[in-house]
Amino acid sequence: MFPAENIRDWRTKNVIDPDGSKIGTLESVYVDTTTDLPFFAAVTTGIIGRHKLTFVPLTNATVTPDAIRVTVSKDLTKDAPSIDTDGELSVEDEPAVFAHYSLPYTSGVRRLARR
Repeated sequence: MFPAENIRDWRTKNVIDPDGSKIGTLESVYVDTTTDLPFFAAVTTGIIGRHKLTFVPLTNATVTPDAIRVTVSKDLTKDAPSIDTDGELSVEDEPAVFAHYSLPYTSGVRRLARR
């Protein structure tokens, strides 16, 4: 995993899947509260006037000068949990984000923090 020092530099970069298909544009990063490492990207998706922030895992993602390449397909992200563009992920909604990508989740502990 890559360090979180330059997260602000990643904002507005394209997020692409392993095949190079654009998923959306990076809006923010959610870090794991236990490690402070980037864990999920909040990616702006949707059509003009109907944008939302979709959660995409950053596990094994790579940052290039033009994009962030994630390891999940665009098709998998289409049904991923999302929030309004001005929303915040609630602790009650965290388990669904992890479950969508079959990632382990420890209940009762806030796992994600927005950066």
